[in-house]
This record gives sequence, structure tokens and C-alpha cells, in this order.
Amino acid sequence: MFKRSHLSSAILLVLFGQAVQAQETANTKDQKTSAEDIEVIQVKGIRSSLNKALGVKRLEEQIVDVIVAEDIGKFPDNNVVESLQRVTGVQVTNRGSGEVSGVSIRGLSDITTTVNGRNIFTAAGTAVALQDIPASLLKQVDVYKTRSASQIESGIAGQIDVKTQRPFDFEGSKFIVAGRGIYTEQNEETNPTISALASNQWATSAGQVGALVNLSYSRLRYRDQSVTAGAMVPFMTESTTAPFTPFERVWPNRGGVSEDPIWQAGLLEGLPSAAGSTFNINGKATPYMLGRDAIFQSDYNGERERPAANLSLQFAPDENSEYVFETFYNGYRNEGFNSLFFSFADWWGDYAGMTPAQAAAAGNVVLHPGTNIVKSRSVLHPWVFTSGDLSTGKTDSYLYALGGTWQLNEDLALKSEIVYQDSQYDSDFFAMRFIRPGATYKLNVDFNEHGGVPGFNFEDDPTTAALNEADMVNPASYLIDGMYDNANSDQGDAVTFTSDLTYSRSGLFTRIDTGVRYDKRGAETAFSRQDRCCGGGVSVASLEGLAYTNSGFMDGEANVPRSWTVANGHEIRGNADKYRAIYGMTKLGMNRSFDIDSTTLSVYLQGKYETELAGRTLDGEVGFRYTGIDTDSMFYQETAPGVPQPVTAGESKTRAVLPSLTARYELTDDLQARFAYTETLRYPSFGDLNPLIIYNEDVTGIGYGTAGGGNPDLKPTESKNYDLSLEWYFAKSSSLYGTLFRRDVEGFVVGFRRAVTHDKSATDPTPYKFILTQPYNASNGELSGAEVGLVWFPENLPQLLDGFGVQASYTRLSSSQTTPDTNSAGEITGYKDTDVFGVSDSSYSVVLAYDKDKLGMRLSYSWRDDFLANYEAALFANPLEMRRRAEASMDFQLSYRINDNVEVTLDGTNLTNELYQSYYGNNATTNNFGTALYSRTFALGVRYSM
Repeated sequence: MFKRSHLSSAILLVLFGQAVQAQETANTKDQKTSAEDIEVIQVKGIRSSLNKALGVKRLEEQIVDVIVAEDIGKFPDNNVVESLQRVTGVQVTNRGSGEVSGVSIRGLSDITTTVNGRNIFTAAGTAVALQDIPASLLKQVDVYKTRSASQIESGIAGQIDVKTQRPFDFEGSKFIVAGRGIYTEQNEETNPTISALASNQWATSAGQVGALVNLSYSRLRYRDQSVTAGAMVPFMTESTTAPFTPFERVWPNRGGVSEDPIWQAGLLEGLPSAAGSTFNINGKATPYMLGRDAIFQSDYNGERERPAANLSLQFAPDENSEYVFETFYNGYRNEGFNSLFFSFADWWGDYAGMTPAQAAAAGNVVLHPGTNIVKSRSVLHPWVFTSGDLSTGKTDSYLYALGGTWQLNEDLALKSEIVYQDSQYDSDFFAMRFIRPGATYKLNVDFNEHGGVPGFNFEDDPTTAALNEADMVNPASYLIDGMYDNANSDQGDAVTFTSDLTYSRSGLFTRIDTGVRYDKRGAETAFSRQDRCCGGGVSVASLEGLAYTNSGFMDGEANVPRSWTVANGHEIRGNADKYRAIYGMTKLGMNRSFDIDSTTLSVYLQGKYETELAGRTLDGEVGFRYTGIDTDSMFYQETAPGVPQPVTAGESKTRAVLPSLTARYELTDDLQARFAYTETLRYPSFGDLNPLIIYNEDVTGIGYGTAGGGNPDLKPTESKNYDLSLEWYFAKSSSLYGTLFRRDVEGFVVGFRRAVTHDKSATDPTPYKFILTQPYNASNGELSGAEVGLVWFPENLPQLLDGFGVQASYTRLSSSQTTPDTNSAGEITGYKDTDVFGVSDSSYSVVLAYDKDKLGMRLSYSWRDDFLANYEAALFANPLEMRRRAEASMDFQLSYRINDNVEVTLDGTNLTNELYQSYYGNNATTNNFGTALYSRTFALGVRYSM
């Protein structure tokens, strides 16, 4: 770990090293003049912001897309990620908790995140969650799709650089305060978002001095609801013979059967699903059907807070030097209460002794036509449980930067900076499960009742107690069952020193840049985990305040139970010691997981060239970047409950030389072409390097547990990148542009699986089977595609339509990676070409904008095709690939300036109230999985500036 005690020596380093990079101050006199020209432009309104964004895109040597604030403190969306969905080639996903959180550039999610050019991270991670940066703090976001040698080498997808305001951005003083109320429809809550910016500058005898403070706070209460058909597993048909009973679930290993295993779980394509498919039972081809093991639903209510602050001080003693001190804080607080209702759909015991005809009548099985996949069925007397849990998360991240620029003479400029950052993330999870003993009833379930949405109900059994709606919400119907108590703590810090020297000259190479970046990074994690079964038969009704009942589930979108009773997550976490005592548990201390110290030294040399070809300007950059990374790791393995022992994994080293070349050719005054060749890296996450293996017991009755751990021998993933673009700036605020690109990627990290035997739990030494998954650099791939974008504000329109404009983009991608297929022992049995995770073949966005006088409006629609999201746990018979169905979002923003100082805004997100769905393999009808409903939001705000 890099400790805070090292900070003082780091500060001395900057004083001796002439440190400190002011990210936006120019290196040469010409650049400085250009920057000053830009500063006096008052960027207000949609059209002006798009115009400035096109200007940045046109002048950059790299292929870059830009989002610019429509006015000071007024970014166009609730967070950065929502704005990025309208950027050409950018796809967003993982909508939930009232926002979207996942970002990919041209299908790849490994993105370097920077603020004012500085690489930032959260806790023990290698990147920052962009949605944690409040939109009200931003003035501009740059999306780099290619990279120069002077930029950080990591991030095979690209770089997203977030820029904040500084006092010298304004001509004088500036004060802005804004507030919004955001209404979330599903939980009927109104949430506050407030921000304030104050900036001023003064001419003193020592030089020009500026100070800026920007504060932000937001709170959002949200509700996410989902209903899910369980995993596919094989069942016998009603006509089976001994040793099986009708509709018995078939485990891979079963007594009384000669084949071992009968079938293999976790196959990439799953078990065959054609009608009449068989496997061998005691040497005989025996038909089977593929049913689901469960049906379950989740009602997740949460509250999230994000405080943030930015302080920027600038000092320019003369026209040849400038100093900047900045500090940036962003916080995250989240508390989520999940109500889970879970019914197994795999019980077969009540069919024992039935004739095939009797079993068929009782099971009422309907298959999808032409397959052996169960669409609907009845299950006699299934086991049902509910679970309530509360998860909390808290992040505090701090960044301090001191930097400066010096124009040493007419040709030579220096910029340098030292940055210290520290980030802590703490989380915990507390859950209790309820069961209802002695109840018998029949489950009727249609795993795809309509459009991928399941439906189910419970039918009364007239001879026994039935599970009806009154019982589902009655605390007296339940006993407490298992309890789960987990916590995690991640912490990271870093000191980073950069220094860049620029030499301007005449000739072919007009500028030579060289620089160094030294980064000392530390990360450590700790955790605690305990669980107990089964509560000792304590009635839920006997524990005051324990029961919680939800209502109005899925808002009529699914034919499912709408209310049930669970453990109140707030109650059990708020009185944790009381409930631990019921289970004979005590609060555990944190066990250390790993400590990592990583030192990176990068050096680059880059030349900017300019010449004429056929009477037109040809310019660009050529350079290389050398990077060396040394990582020292200390890991801890728990040898007994609460007793971690250090295990040294040793030192790993990475050395790489990364060339880059860009060329830009001016075909006409308004048309230019670009070419770029670059090489980038993706470093393994610290979590993937951690060899600590976590063993998870079987909680769903599959017969074996799961386990996962990292691999300290992972190497960086490498990418060679090719880009060719054409840009036509055919009018003011208007442009048409397109790009062809290709990424050749070596060393994708994929999970390898194998069966291992380990103690069943920390308190039970019984040998038990686990399926262990660990990451390896075992896959190569390629991604290619094309993107086209348009920004167009037509001229000479009728007065009523004057101010109308369109922003549109389309991206077409093709991807493949070679994925190894393994058997249960972890042995490679073959290779298969699959899609790259997160890549939609097609995506587009269309924005209709209107900007005239005091009124600004934007209606935007974004769509992306289905895509491979992840691999399912390798325990079941369904295809391993988990895909997301096509996703869409329609948003609306309106602003009206009452006068020069006051503006009101109206916003709406997810206006079409989309359902978000997933499925296995390549058939969304037979292999549907989850369906989620997220809140629409509506916001009303006011903004005052002077």
C-alpha cells in the first residue's frame, strides 16, 4: 500500500521537478492565443454547445467526440453516462437504480477514465464509476477513440476525459445555483438535486489570481422490479422407468446409473433441445425434457446519495507561467432493500407411483413446438421461500493536484503536475430467509406467458393448507430460516507525477513532445462472511417489527403475485446483534484479502508534423510510449474461521513499447480525412489478480457449490487499433462524419472451470464438491465496424421552424473471440468463435432539437441491438451465454430562460417505460430469462446565474 506518509516526499519531488500540469493551458503562444479566443465564447443553448463540440472534434489530432455543457453548470442529463448514449459509437447499458451505469466505446468496455486528464479510480478498482460524477460539476466530456503517445496507455476501448470548470474560464465573477426535483414513478418519490458554483478572479501586484468552488448534492429513491424464469435443467418425461420417477430432475451424477456423469453442465451451447433428444441411462437412450428449476421475483427499493465538491485555484504571475491547485471530492451512499420471492419448480416426489397418464394430467406439461423445452407446467407441492436483505455501500474519494505551466522561451514550454488521491469503499449485506412449513399447494407456471415475461400462481389443494394471497402476506405463516452476514472494505491510493516538455520548431516536424509519468498505486481489500441455518423454528410473528410486506409489484406488467412478506432489511441490519444472537452468531472482524503495490513508469516521445500534399495540408502525430509496470502482491488465505494467513504471490513485471501514428489530410476547406494506428493495453483488475478462493455453499439444491478466485499470473490484454475517418463540416453547427475501424485483441481474460473438493464450510470439514472458476488469458478476438454521425441545423427555414436541428448517429459492429470450451475437470475440449461481451451489432440514436431565443428542447431516442452480456454460472443445462434483448430509451429535456438570470427546466427519462430482458443462447422465446421494470423519471428545476 502506498501510505499517506509518502505524501510529503512526493510534494518535495514536485518542488524540485518544476511539476505540475495545468491540463487546459496551452504549450505554445499560438495555442495560448487560441485558448483565450475560445474562453470568451459564451456557450449557451443546445446549438451553441453542439457547435463548440464540433469545433473541438475538428481541431483534435485524435478521433474524438465531445459533449459540451449548454451553459455553465448545465449539463444536458442527470449523469455523464446518460449523455454518452448519444455519442457516435458509444453504447450504454445496465439501467437500474434510477440510472444507466455501463458504458462501452465501439463495443468494448475497458475505458480509461480521467478528470481533467488525470487517471482516477474508486477504491481498489482501476477506474471510476462515471455516474458518480455529478453532471452539474462538468463543462465538457471528451470521448477519445484513438490515442496519442502522450496519453495514458491503458483502456483498449478508449478514454473518457471529464473536464470541470476553472476560474480563468470566466471573464470575471460568476455565481450559479440550481435545484431540481426528480420524481421516480414506480416508488412515487420526489428527490432533490442541488448545485452551486461561485467563481471570481482578481488582478494583484503578484499577478492574476482566481478561485472557484463548485458543490453538488443529489438524492434518489428508486424501485427496480424483476421476474425471472430459473435456469434450465433436464427432467425425465412422464413415461420414464425405474430407477427414475415421472418428471424427476436429473442430476449429472446419480446413484443407480452406470453413466458418470449422465450429462455435463456448463456447455457453451447447453444440452440439445430438439424434440426427442436423449441421453444414456444404463446404456439406454432415454428422452428428457428441459424445464426450469425455479421461478422468482425481486422488488428492490433503494436510496442513493451523491455529495461532491470541486475547488480550483489558479495563479498567473505573468503571461508565461500559470499554477493550478485543485481538489476534487465525490461521495456515494447507497442503501438498497430487496424483497425476494422464490419458488422452486423442480419437485418430483409427489409423482412417485403415478402412472404415465396420471403424471401427465398432474404435471400438465406444454413444450415449445419442435423442442423438448418446457413452456408451462404444474408442480405439486414445491418449496417456497422469501428473503429480505439490506445492502449498503459508501464511497469517499479525494483528489489533490498541484501543477503549473511555464513558457520557458519562445520555443520551449514545460508543464508538470503531482496528484495524490485516496478512495475508500465499504459495503455490507445482511439477509434473512423465511420459509412456510407444512404447506402443500400446486404451482402453475408459464415460463414465457407473453413476450418473454413469465406468469405464475398457486392453486389451492383442497385436502391440505393452501398458499393463497392471505398466507403469502401473513407473518404467522412463516418461520425464520437462514441468515447471511457479509461485509467488504476496499481502499486505494496513489501518487502520480507527470512532466511534459514541448519544443516548437520549423520544418516538417513543427513540434516535439516528450514526457514522463510516474504512478505509485496501492490497493487493499478485506471482507467478512458468515451464514447460518435454520433459525430454530422461530415464528416470524413472534418477532416484533421483523415482517415487511410489499405491494403493487410489476405494475400490472406480469401475471404474478403482487405482494408477499419478507424480513425487513432495515430492521435486521439496524438490530444486527439481536438477530445474530438468535442464530448463535457474533459480529466478525474483517479478514484481509489482498494488498497490492503497483509502480508504473511511462516515457513518451512524439512529433507533430505538417506538410503539403497536392496543395493541401497533411498533418498529424507520430510517436511511441514505453511503459513498465512492477506489481508486488501480498494475498491472504483463511486457514481457520477469522484467521487469515499471508501468502506472497511474488512480483510481476510488464514491459511494453506502444507506437502510434495519426494523419489528417485536408481534402477541401470543409472536408478532411484521418488515419490512425495505435496500440493500447488493458491491465488486469486487482480483483482478477487475487488468488484467494471463495467457496459458496449450495443454496438451491443442485448438489454442489461454486467457488471463484483470481489468477496472479494474468498478463495485460493487448490491442492493435486501426481507424480511418472522413469528416465534412458543411455549415456552421453542422457536420457529417463517418469512420471505419478495427481492433485486433490478444489475451482476452475468460473463466476456466474445474471440479474441486473442499471443506463444505469454515465450520464443517466434510469434503464437498465445488465448481471452481478462475480467469486466464485464453482468448483472442477482433472487432471491426463503421460509424456515421450527423449534426445538422438547417438554414433558411420558415420562422416557426427556425432553430430546429437533428443530431443522429449509427454504429455497425462485427466481433468475434475464440473461446475455449472445457469439461468438468477444466480440460479444454475445443474452441468456439463467439461474440465479444457487450457488443451490439447495431445501435443508433436520434435527437430532435429546437433552440431559439429563450426556448430549448431536445427529444432523444437511443436503441441498441441484443448483445452477449455474460456467462451464466456453469451449473445448468442451458446455453452458457447470457444475452440481453434489444434496449431502448426515450428522453426529453426542455429549458426556458425567463430572463438573463433565471431559467426553468423540465426533463423526463425512460418515457416509453421499457422492459429490459435477457435470455440464454440465441432464442429469446424458448430461453427467456429475466424481465425488469425500472422507473420513469420526471424532473422540474430552476437555475439562477449572475
